[in-house]
Amino acid sequence: MAARMEKTRHPGIYVKHRYGCASADDARCNCKPAYQAAVWIARDRKRVRKEFPRESEALAWREDTRGKVRRGSARAPSKLTLRAAAEAWLEGVKDGTIRDRSGRRFKPSTLRSYEGALRQRVLPDLGAARLSEISRNDLQDLADRLLADDLSPSTVRNVLMPLRAIYRRAVGRSEVTVNPTSDLDLPAVEGKRDRIVPPEHAARLIAALPADERALWAVAFYAGPRLGELRALRASDVDLAAGVLRIERGWDRVEGEIETKSRNRRTIPSPPRCALDEHLLASGRRSNDLLLGRTPAQPFEPTTARDRACKAWRAAGLEGVGFHEARHTFASLMIAAGVNAKAISTYMAHSSITITYDRYGHLMPGNEAEAAGMMDAYLERANTAARLAALD
Repeated sequence: MAARMEKTRHPGIYVKHRYGCASADDARCNCKPAYQAAVWIARDRKRVRKEFPRESEALAWREDTRGKVRRGSARAPSKLTLRAAAEAWLEGVKDGTIRDRSGRRFKPSTLRSYEGALRQRVLPDLGAARLSEISRNDLQDLADRLLADDLSPSTVRNVLMPLRAIYRRAVGRSEVTVNPTSDLDLPAVEGKRDRIVPPEHAARLIAALPADERALWAVAFYAGPRLGELRALRASDVDLAAGVLRIERGWDRVEGEIETKSRNRRTIPSPPRCALDEHLLASGRRSNDLLLGRTPAQPFEPTTARDRACKAWRAAGLEGVGFHEARHTFASLMIAAGVNAKAISTYMAHSSITITYDRYGHLMPGNEAEAAGMMDAYLERANTAARLAALD
């Protein structure tokens, strides 16, 4: 006995009886029928159908979908799977046809992170599902499973980052109409304050190192480039007369020398304590040689360099630091020296001064007592000016 479909009084809405229902023999319905709504999407030359348990829901969906058809935002469900969409997206990122929201190529390290997250965490579970059929609940379940597997909140968020990029592009190309990565309930990432060392400790750390390794850590502490920028510095980037370093490129652990984003190209201070004149003289590095490399053509290995430094620091009874902590120490020293926040933001290559304030605001001078004193002094000046004006 076949299931029976019959029209309702509403155009495009049909009653779909269950198999075995008495209505197939023109008797009274004895099942719980579904209500099927249908909409024709001319641009795709396809009829889209969806079933609901109640007629009111079918009517609401049909009216909403017809409105989207009129606005040109409705598309028939695509057979494209998430795995196929992810492979195409990764290929586009690799050849440069797909770029980030600022129109720049993705950094090699970012691409590796995204590809690893997709292949290890996302595609095994959702790769076979159609891109258009993955729901917000599917992605929320994925995030919840990752968190239950003891992944950190930041790792969970990073796993979902490539999915956000894939769906953002799919929505822009009208391959899907809904972005399921929106409004996910993700765990909060608890910020931690980066460790810094006082200037006298930084000086002792540098002095405890072998003479041929001091320049590397002096630049890390007193100029503050990122690790990749530190590895890519060339002798020609040094301007001893002006006391500055030019940041022109970076170094990726897989790709080697890479182009630096235009907003990250900058000139940073290189105070005499970096002792780069002595380093250039002792190392004999020429213009195009790597300034701090283990050889003129090979950059230093961060892990090896830090291990050697830590060995020297332990021998001197000092607590060591990493390159990232040295960079944050540079920012703290600039703040203590009275350099304004805008200049520090430029030297650190932050995308906005807000990031500088969020990360280092607690180090900037201006506690409650000082602020109260400044306000009191201002009000006193204002009152004096008003009294003088009244005398005139």
